[in-house]
Amino acid sequence: MKEKLTTIIHWITYVYFVYLFGYASLFKVFQKKTMMDGMMSFGFDKTWTLLIGYGELAGVLALIAGLWFRQIKNIAIIYLLFFAVGALMVHFAHREYQEFYGALFGCMAAFVLLTTDKHFKLVL
Repeated sequence: MKEKLTTIIHWITYVYFVYLFGYASLFKVFQKKTMMDGMMSFGFDKTWTLLIGYGELAGVLALIAGLWFRQIKNIAIIYLLFFAVGALMVHFAHREYQEFYGALFGCMAAFVLLTTDKHFKLVL
C-alpha cells in the first residue's frame, strides 16, 4: 500500500513538474508579452529570456524522454531544479512574494520526485 501511494505521488508530481516548466518555457520561447514584460522587469533582456526559455524547454524534453530512459529523467529533474531555485531567488530579490509559489513548488517537486524515485540514490 505504501509503495503504491509513493508511486502515485511520484507520477502526480512528475506531471506537475512537466506542466510547470512546460508552460514557463513555452511562454518564454514564444515570447508571450506578459512573460517578456515580467522577465524585463527582473532585468533579463530578450536574449537572456530566450536562453532561459530554451534551457527550460531542453529540460522538459529530457523529462519526457525520461519516460523511456530513467537516467535522463533524474538528470533532467536535477537540471530543472537549478532553474526553479534561480526563479525563486529572483522573485525573492524583487520582493514579489505573492508570485514565488510556482518556483517554490518547483523546488519542492524536484525533491519529491528524487526521493520517491525507486532508482535514484544519493550517497554522500
